[in-house]
Amino acid sequence: MTRGILIAGHESPLASALGAEAARRVTCYAAAFIPRNGTARKDPGKYIPLEWSSSSPIAARTLVLAAVNRLEHIDDAVLACVPPVCRKAPEDVAPVEIDKLVDDHIKRWIFLVRELTAVFKVRRSGSLALVLSESGGGARDEIPDLLGAPAAAAFRAFAQAVLLSSRSEPYNVMGFSSSEPGEENAFAAYVFKTMEEGERNSGKWHKHGRFGLFGR
Repeated sequence: MTRGILIAGHESPLASALGAEAARRVTCYAAAFIPRNGTARKDPGKYIPLEWSSSSPIAARTLVLAAVNRLEHIDDAVLACVPPVCRKAPEDVAPVEIDKLVDDHIKRWIFLVRELTAVFKVRRSGSLALVLSESGGGARDEIPDLLGAPAAAAFRAFAQAVLLSSRSEPYNVMGFSSSEPGEENAFAAYVFKTMEEGERNSGKWHKHGRFGLFGR
């Protein structure tokens, strides 16, 4: 039976690295790579492109059903959160930017996790990886990241709640984070290696960093 892998997240170096790791393990994986700034992914690789058209619950359900239909089943779902950096003063942030942040970097994840865990619960198996790329914060003389940092904090808080609530479930949930720019390939390899080690890593937050790899 072929392993079914779904990767979802905004187009980013991390999403590309996760896709490359998936491609090393299966002939073809499914992915919903959301373009940033209207730029489509140029290196499609060997994946089945799926649409994740909005932050609505219907869009999340459609994405999961499409993945199941194309892959036959989802064994591993990897969700990659890479919040946008927005170094602006509060009065310079447009309302549409705030709405987009809430829709794309908070609501999308909640609706998609809801659909994936429902599928895993019925199937009584599966692994969900909640992967966060955290901003290094920038230099001291830079304007603070007004939107990206809150989005990252929201994803981390949500992921930790999902980890706690899943401990008695028949599927695995793992959280991952890294704040090391340029280490996306190593981080992606670590994510898949940790997932493949199975149940003993479930329910934990795993940190990837320059001073070693550790779970907590």
